[in-house]
Amino acid sequence: MDARPSPRTALTIARIVRVNHAGEFGAIRIYSAQIAVARRLFPDCVPMLSEMLRDEIEHCSLFRGAMPARNSRPCRVMQFWSLGGWLLGFSTALMGRRGIWACTAAVEAAVHRHLDDQLHFLSGKDEELHALILSIREEELAHLQHAEAQLIREDMRVRALRALISLCTNVLIWLSTWGDSVRMAKALRHASVI
Repeated sequence: MDARPSPRTALTIARIVRVNHAGEFGAIRIYSAQIAVARRLFPDCVPMLSEMLRDEIEHCSLFRGAMPARNSRPCRVMQFWSLGGWLLGFSTALMGRRGIWACTAAVEAAVHRHLDDQLHFLSGKDEELHALILSIREEELAHLQHAEAQLIREDMRVRALRALISLCTNVLIWLSTWGDSVRMAKALRHASVI
């Protein structure tokens, strides 16, 4: 880590690691549930879902490993990430291929926005975590691009599903960071205007 950050900055960094770990755990649960359904109903989706699952397992491990140095610990609402992720994965897989890819697109788009906010915040504050998030961001972006390629023509149902999933993801992120996610997004918007 860089020079000792202020207590407020250190708290935000700890929350970033916590929410990213929780989000990766939630993604593991989403993909695991989707794979369980897809094996029976949509076996052609399983290879890509399995690849995404492997990525999320690796990301989760990396964020867990980053916690001790930043005085962070797993999220207190992990059960919501776990149960919510599994239910979301299971229910969207039952909706069919479009449900699977709408879920992936919504979650990954929300994650991508938050990772950009985090990267802006961490620049000059924690270069090691910045580099870690930057490397993970590329894989998350690939997941988003793959999902969007499967949704060439979005109908109203897919748009509504994506909006609902994105809203739920953003609420969980906000709860897990105690609002720091909103402050980071405002800082990035402010910096973009200047």
